[in-house]
Amino acid sequence: MGKIRLVHKHRGKMMDEAKTPEGNRASVVALGILSSRVLGLIRWSLMARYFGSGAHADVLRAAFQAPNALQNLLGEGTMSAAFIPVYSKMIEEGRPEAAGRFAGSILGLLTAVVCAGVLLGVWLAHPICSVLMRGFVGDAAEVAAGLREVDRLLLAVDMVRLAFPMAGILVLSSWALGVLNSHRRFLMPYFAPILWNVTIIGSLLGVGSVIGFTPGENGASILPETLTRLLTAVFLGGVIGGLMQFLIQLPSVAFVIKGFRLSLSTRVDGVRRALAAVGPALAGRGVAQLSAYVDILLATLLVEGAVASIGYAQVLYILPISLFGLSVAAAELPELTRIGASSFSRMADRIRAGLRQGLFLAVPTALGYIALGYVIIGAIYRGGLFGIDDNWLTYFILATYSLGLLATVSSRLLQNGFWALGDTRTPARMALVRAIIALVVAIPAMFALDQLSISQVTGAGSSTLYFGAVGLAAGSAVAAWVEWIFLGRALKRRLEAAFIPWRAVGEMILIALISLIPTIAFWYVVTQNWSPLWSGITVTVLFAATYLNLSNLRGRSELKAWLGRLR
Repeated sequence: MGKIRLVHKHRGKMMDEAKTPEGNRASVVALGILSSRVLGLIRWSLMARYFGSGAHADVLRAAFQAPNALQNLLGEGTMSAAFIPVYSKMIEEGRPEAAGRFAGSILGLLTAVVCAGVLLGVWLAHPICSVLMRGFVGDAAEVAAGLREVDRLLLAVDMVRLAFPMAGILVLSSWALGVLNSHRRFLMPYFAPILWNVTIIGSLLGVGSVIGFTPGENGASILPETLTRLLTAVFLGGVIGGLMQFLIQLPSVAFVIKGFRLSLSTRVDGVRRALAAVGPALAGRGVAQLSAYVDILLATLLVEGAVASIGYAQVLYILPISLFGLSVAAAELPELTRIGASSFSRMADRIRAGLRQGLFLAVPTALGYIALGYVIIGAIYRGGLFGIDDNWLTYFILATYSLGLLATVSSRLLQNGFWALGDTRTPARMALVRAIIALVVAIPAMFALDQLSISQVTGAGSSTLYFGAVGLAAGSAVAAWVEWIFLGRALKRRLEAAFIPWRAVGEMILIALISLIPTIAFWYVVTQNWSPLWSGITVTVLFAATYLNLSNLRGRSELKAWLGRLR
């Protein structure tokens, strides 16, 4: 086929992130992810107020998840396991032209697969939704009988047909991220997702303004047709925002890449090596994605609102994983790859340092979610159609997820060691074990807990929301620790010195527990009658400040490392 040359254009002075000191890389990634996640919280906060935990909120969450097979199987995780190690090695060996040709072939192949996946997803949207959202299938009969107003299945089909193109564009964006990460340029790829969030927020607010709908403080009676228009605006904004996220990275890619040729050839140096690593990586990601799909299917079998409530909790649960796990992992993977098998001791040192760095902030987050989650959720989501019962259910789900948070963050960092050693099979096997354990625990737990309503336990809100979704979170938490145990043991056999820094983690837990004492006291004594927003902000800031100050008094090196990266 014809080959397209990517021309380098040097217009103006571009920021050379490659000159950023090594210590700053994780903080640049973390800052970019933090900015995107903060906007993501704002996005979800608005959507919670507009949609609450009703039928449209269930569709919103389920439809966003439907095309995730594309994004998760071919996106950043697979790029980290297959593309970045090969591309980084070529750059390290002083072969930029070969690296450029390799990147061009990967982009060509990736584009072909993505286009096919998007077309299939749009065409097969109805059967996909019928299988994935099995609990929605009976809605048509209930609508005909006058028992409900919204057919969630038909609405989900329409939204999924918009979600697939959005996911495909975001996959291509992950290729640009992989190229820039390999050149130690972390600013643009991790700040680009801001555009995606801003576009969705703007679309929701814009359409809401045009149709004259702003959710009332205590909820509002709104026609389903109006909520459907708002929901469509969210997904259209996602498509436009995804395109902007990809396009804004291309000038930076053009600046660093050399010898780029877009092609579909598998004979280009490095392509077959990368494709060989894709198989096991896809197996691991595929197991995780299948597990996520099963979670959605099971959640749709529960009462209305379960899918939405899980989504609201997962937004907060994933935040520390991205900030404190994936940010460190993304910055460390190219360096671990460069070390390779040349020095196992150096690799083990970097893995241990990464674990301490990631867990230093993940520990207080997990304990904070468990102890202060209700007030934190109230600050972010409360208002409009998101009421007290929604707040309680989301809290119980988040607190249960948080029991496995430290294991999940640690596992993401341990996976780096296997990928750097060229082993993508072990993480894949561990992902399968995790998925099986999660199902074994979750299925009986969710159906047992779905007999218990929120109002029965808290005495607040209505009786329309039940605890079934907490069972799914319990399965995830137990499975996270099982995966962490197996990954740690397997890596220790390869890198004997790669032990878990238990003493450091124990001190972090102790400092966090001590920090909770004055925080909880202040919450109960002072902020009980404050608005959810200001109560949540004050309590969170107090807890964070206390933890960081006590860590500073103890001379924790992880705090100094994070502060050093922010300078």
